[in-house]
Amino acid sequence: MKRPRNRALDYLVYLFARLLVCVLQALSVEQSYAFAKFLASILYRVDTRHRRVGMENLQAAFGDRYTEAERDAIVRGVYEHFCMMLMEIMHIPRKLHHETWRDRITLVGHEKVLDRMLAGGPVILLTGHFGNWEMAGYLFGVFGFPPRSVARTLDNPYLDRFLREFRERTGQKMIPKNGGYDDMLETLRHGGVLSFLADQDAGQNGLYVDFFGRPASTHKAIALLAIEHKAPVVIGYARRIGPGFRYEVGCPEIIDPADLPGAADDVRELTQRFTTAIEQVIRRNPEQYLWLHRRWKHQPKKRGKKFTTEPTESPEKTQRAKESESVRNPQFSDQARPSGHVSLFSFSGFLSVFSVTSVVKSLRSIFRTLLQLARS
Repeated sequence: MKRPRNRALDYLVYLFARLLVCVLQALSVEQSYAFAKFLASILYRVDTRHRRVGMENLQAAFGDRYTEAERDAIVRGVYEHFCMMLMEIMHIPRKLHHETWRDRITLVGHEKVLDRMLAGGPVILLTGHFGNWEMAGYLFGVFGFPPRSVARTLDNPYLDRFLREFRERTGQKMIPKNGGYDDMLETLRHGGVLSFLADQDAGQNGLYVDFFGRPASTHKAIALLAIEHKAPVVIGYARRIGPGFRYEVGCPEIIDPADLPGAADDVRELTQRFTTAIEQVIRRNPEQYLWLHRRWKHQPKKRGKKFTTEPTESPEKTQRAKESESVRNPQFSDQARPSGHVSLFSFSGFLSVFSVTSVVKSLRSIFRTLLQLARS
């Protein structure tokens, strides 16, 4: 049975979060970066569990391409990049405007995206846990194409409202991952932009496609929605290029469902194509990818002596029927975080500093909470 929420504690966490945001926003970007690097150096040392996950993921993804020392340097870079990204998120509403975005953003391949947007009709925008994934939704709002972004509702209702309002300042709207299916359909039916994070573990019964040479459980609902509504799938990224708060925002590929052969395997092909596009982006700057989450948490079950990359409960004969049902009611698995689009971050972990005696345990708790809700 789910334990009831402590409303008083939730409100204290919310007040602490508001105070922390105000303090960090009062700093310059450079001062925020200095604090982020300091925080990252501490988290790297105390967060042994996620550090180990990062090392294992890099070994599985790249094999012997990197030595152990090089993998360790990449993981250090992940912590630093992640903490710097959190600082940037707090500054985005004040630093990115219609008149100022050129000072910090370089666009690559944007012409084809604008052509799609101006032509009208639904568009699905995908990205991964790479670079500053929060920036894309905000930037589209600045450009006049505010997306509807799918995200998990936070358990703390005060924080959830605060973060939602924070992110909707440029016009983008949030859709709850659970219970928001009608809003997703309405967005696509009215020719809107619907955005997701697409590199999420979908549980044991997800659609397994290749990601860095390994089967990765992936939500097939994205492909099903794109095919059903004839919505082009735009793969985007925001890559840190520096110095300071400077990013390259690009689009390596647009997948038009109309170009698919119209066969039973269209869902798999589309899912594999956008997963491959995200992988190619990550390979350019692996230190900007969130290797600390378990992307390959679930693997195909064995059938006899062979592995299967199909959902175990779906025989080939009934696959299309099940896909049709998923279009009508796609449920994004809550078995594993991250899910939905971008959740910013949670400050609830910081409150634990005052309730435990071990600084190490407190920092681990902080980072676990930050990581979980940044992935959600």
